[in-house]
Amino acid sequence: MTPYRTLFDTVLTRVDPETAHRLGFRALRLGRPLLARAVRGPDSPVRAMGLTFPGPLGLAAGFDKNAEGIDALAALGFSFVEVGTVTGEPQPGNPRPRLFRLPADRAVVNRMGFNNDGAEVVARRLAARRAGRHRPVIVGVNIGKTKAVPEDRAVGDYEKSTRLLAPYADYLVVNVSSPNTPGLRDLQAVDRLGPLLAAVRRQAVAVTDSPLPLLVKIAPDLSDEDVLAVADLALDLGLDGVVATNTTIRRDGLRSTPQQVEAAGAGGLSGAPVKARALQVLRLLRERVGPDLTVIAVGGIADAADARDRLEAGATLLQAYTAFIYEGATWPSRVQRELAASGERSRR
Repeated sequence: MTPYRTLFDTVLTRVDPETAHRLGFRALRLGRPLLARAVRGPDSPVRAMGLTFPGPLGLAAGFDKNAEGIDALAALGFSFVEVGTVTGEPQPGNPRPRLFRLPADRAVVNRMGFNNDGAEVVARRLAARRAGRHRPVIVGVNIGKTKAVPEDRAVGDYEKSTRLLAPYADYLVVNVSSPNTPGLRDLQAVDRLGPLLAAVRRQAVAVTDSPLPLLVKIAPDLSDEDVLAVADLALDLGLDGVVATNTTIRRDGLRSTPQQVEAAGAGGLSGAPVKARALQVLRLLRERVGPDLTVIAVGGIADAADARDRLEAGATLLQAYTAFIYEGATWPSRVQRELAASGERSRR
């Protein structure tokens, strides 16, 4: 067990999860100059969506909601950082407490509710970063629906975020799969998803100088039939990729006690319990879309072995979040090194 794991299990589990996140993230940002010298970056390039990623592993959306720590996170060894989810309007999210750990499952339950500073503020932050000194890290921007916006105006809300944020993104992800915004997952139905994605693409083309890769993020709770329908839609619309998967609302097969699960309450479950279904969805997508469409695999990747399983199942790139919380700041660089080493061994 690493020193961080010991610290996490004995001390950090006693601290409110959202408070621990805020303090830890602040420490990372303050320590960025030291990180840049201490951590060796990944060196297993992946070419996807017209971009060159230094390695396959990136940070999933949800950790850096407001684009405040991109360079510090990249200094830890992440090859790309997806910020957000960002909404058209600023919103506080759901009432606290809204973030819970299930240590026995190496899982997290969140019902954050897209708390973020809003597209206008995040766009200014990204613009200032681009104008100043920064690491050459690939930045994805994940956009979602403002809770207060009625469903019949959802497209306009996504268009606003696209107009403001697309000029500063290396790729854009349309999030229609969080369980914490009422009605959001209804947008995954292809008859509603198609017009939404088409509108976002038109807006992105209008405000960017070059084609901006566009992806959609889906839930693990979709039926196999619906996963295949989204895959067909991605091909029909000429999307650049799919992010699979978001958190789940299911609670079956957990090791945590019923009392612990009940205390965590409603929300999206992430971490190890999502692994099996996320892998199934990845395989379904890859078989359906063929070899060329980018699929970013996320959900339950805990170590290099899990990461290798996703790559062998057809993932182009990988993302993680929950394992980073449980394993600490050295985790991303360690996984990248072990992946690179296993790749070297397989080529011998």
